[in-house]
Amino acid sequence: MSTVLETPARAVEPAHPPRSWAAVFALARFEARELRMTVSFVGMAALYAGGIVWQSTRSDDDYPVLQDVDRATQTMPLLMGLVVMLGVNRAVLRSHRDDTDRHFDVLVVEPWRRTVAHALSVVPAVLFTAVCVLVQFTWAALKPGAVGHGSPAELAVGPLTVLLFGAVGILLARLIRSLFAGPVLLLLLLFSQFVLASPSGDDWTAWLGPVVSENGATPFPSDLLERPAAWHALYLAGLGLTLAVLAVLVSGGRSTVVKAAVAGSVALTVVGVVGQSAGTPSGSTPARERATNAPERVQSCLGHGGSTYCAFPEWTGRTADWAEVVDRVQNLAGGRAGGERLTVRQRIDATYGLTSDSAISPSATPGQVTVGTEWGGNRVPEFAAAVASVLVAGNEKAGSMVCDARVITIMWLALGGESDPMTALRNVRLDDDVSGSAVVLSPTEPFVMSAEQTRIVADLLQKPRYSVAGKVKAKWTELTSPKTSTARVAELLGVPAADRTADGAEADGGACKE
Repeated sequence: MSTVLETPARAVEPAHPPRSWAAVFALARFEARELRMTVSFVGMAALYAGGIVWQSTRSDDDYPVLQDVDRATQTMPLLMGLVVMLGVNRAVLRSHRDDTDRHFDVLVVEPWRRTVAHALSVVPAVLFTAVCVLVQFTWAALKPGAVGHGSPAELAVGPLTVLLFGAVGILLARLIRSLFAGPVLLLLLLFSQFVLASPSGDDWTAWLGPVVSENGATPFPSDLLERPAAWHALYLAGLGLTLAVLAVLVSGGRSTVVKAAVAGSVALTVVGVVGQSAGTPSGSTPARERATNAPERVQSCLGHGGSTYCAFPEWTGRTADWAEVVDRVQNLAGGRAGGERLTVRQRIDATYGLTSDSAISPSATPGQVTVGTEWGGNRVPEFAAAVASVLVAGNEKAGSMVCDARVITIMWLALGGESDPMTALRNVRLDDDVSGSAVVLSPTEPFVMSAEQTRIVADLLQKPRYSVAGKVKAKWTELTSPKTSTARVAELLGVPAADRTADGAEADGGACKE
């Protein structure tokens, strides 16, 4: 009998499959599709697109200032970023939630590579946000009334915010393996952003957040903004990359490339923080001082008709719109006012920075009319009222103090040429009404019209324009005299006398004693 000796076979360890990046990209595509199909992302995307359409088609937004529009693109990406943060956080925790972590041990994609895939899955959301930002800005820029210049750095803030929040969600999931960590952080971020008072842009700590809007003041020329937008975009990019690479490092990625990426992204973040640390000047700077107190030194002047229109360089294309209003008002005036050569000068108050909406003091220069940097909507009848007050009173300072019967002439000149004068009357008054006493808005200081003056003006605006214009021109001297009573003006213009009732004491008066 022979004995067959068998040598036991040596255990052959299975060879590790090649670490192909193809699997990482395949997982990234899958996770990106899953993120896009979540209800929160679809709902936010629809809200984002709808908001752009609604805002861009409003009639009062036909004259956008592009250096304000670029900052306006940063709000919705903040909400989109929060949605992406929550979605990618849940995606990273999916295997922990479904108790399938152990199954990944036999796959070719190590934990740190899966983290890379989750980071790449955020890229489509970033690109979607970038497209929305470009659509919103381009839509505004293509409007005929658009002025100014947008900043590429300001436009980059929205997409970079989404990238940053996506990285936060991934890192949070790798550090805290809890399903409640993401929602809790979401609530904290919402509370800090929309409830707590955030520091102003001149405080360097404000620039550590993703969005620093600094709204409140009327639009400034782009060279007066002085926001560290480029440094802030660099800071956001560096911080987002730092958090994403840290998540890879925490997941087990210890290669030299990963460590070098951490060092490089941290360096970018530090450079951005240092660059933006000065913040936005809160007060006056030499350029702002010059634009506020000596605008003629930085403005260009153009002639339209018999008047001169001086504007900051970015607004020179709007002088034709101002000239149209001036011509319309002067065509209704009588005497020398109908052909008076006016100087329309654009003025701002940049003394207190971007968040202060300071009133502009009226000019005492004869024949000078102030116009602001905003246009369209209520700004048009407000400017017309300023033009009319200068034609009647001689200068803005005197016009702002008119409270006698001349208010009637001023208001009819300002609104009589409008296509819908009663709506214009409602818009130019602070109370948005067409009866009773009220404050009349203008580019500088407002003035007051009494209830009786309002009644007479409303009656005149409902009559045919030609029937009133002839009377105004024929009786111009008496209508523009401060000694003429309200009752006499009503008589000259063919408006029935007011009822003499117990509470109608101002039938012969105005907003001041005559």
